[in-house]
Amino acid sequence: MSSTPTPTTAPVPVPEEVGRLYDRLTALDTEAVGGSLHLGYWDVDDNDTPLVEAADRLTDMMTDRLRIDESHRVLDIGCGVGQPAMRISRRTGAHVTGIAISKDQIARASALAEGAGLGDRVEFRHADAMELPFPDNSFDAAIAIESIFHMPDRGRVLDEVCRVLRPGGRLVLTDFFERGPVPAEKQPAVDRLLRDFIMTLARPEDYVPLLRDAGLRFVELLDITEQSVRQTFEQMSKGSQEMQTVFDDEAEEKFSPASMIDVDEFGSVLLTAQKPL
Repeated sequence: MSSTPTPTTAPVPVPEEVGRLYDRLTALDTEAVGGSLHLGYWDVDDNDTPLVEAADRLTDMMTDRLRIDESHRVLDIGCGVGQPAMRISRRTGAHVTGIAISKDQIARASALAEGAGLGDRVEFRHADAMELPFPDNSFDAAIAIESIFHMPDRGRVLDEVCRVLRPGGRLVLTDFFERGPVPAEKQPAVDRLLRDFIMTLARPEDYVPLLRDAGLRFVELLDITEQSVRQTFEQMSKGSQEMQTVFDDEAEEKFSPASMIDVDEFGSVLLTAQKPL
């Protein structure tokens, strides 16, 4: 099954290229964001919270929707260097298996988990989300924090998630989308973001049929743009120069977080789905 085309002209992501991008990103010092390369979540009038805390808050919001405890096994799709997976395990006691297309991320995540004394509850494997190397009904829940937009076919990812989830298991993910038409003067900034991070934008209205076709049931779609996007780009912009070194040296202009601060049409959604009993 193929996903519905997205409303962008961004090239279709190639897993090997995404893997190389995140190999380069892994070489950066990510301590400023606690090792988590994803959006934060700020409550109203809470813009002073550091990104590292806000990123943990978003991870916790997603984890709470999984409804898991120490008896459950969780799949983290696009696990990065493992900080969210370790946080999930510490908070819930669940066993977490993280996968990523970047071998460098998997190596670093594994080392960090061992160093944190979590090697018996958190593990990491190099894998493609569109061809999960797990048997049917292997997991009680799955989480994908800003990773599905790197994958060529969202529908195929959902097919695979449904296959490896046990009946009743939940999926929680975040994705980017266009809240409205992007003005011409802002489009170059969005194009650079999509190009340099090798990603496409979703159409939220496509998710219900995609979930249905995959065998999953829609539970919730929450627009978290106002609580996440601008604040994240504002904080990222304070230390963005080093990040730019990982992008294509031949590009005339490279992505800069500052260029996205005022693009209110660029949004983020949090989706929850469930495999029927």
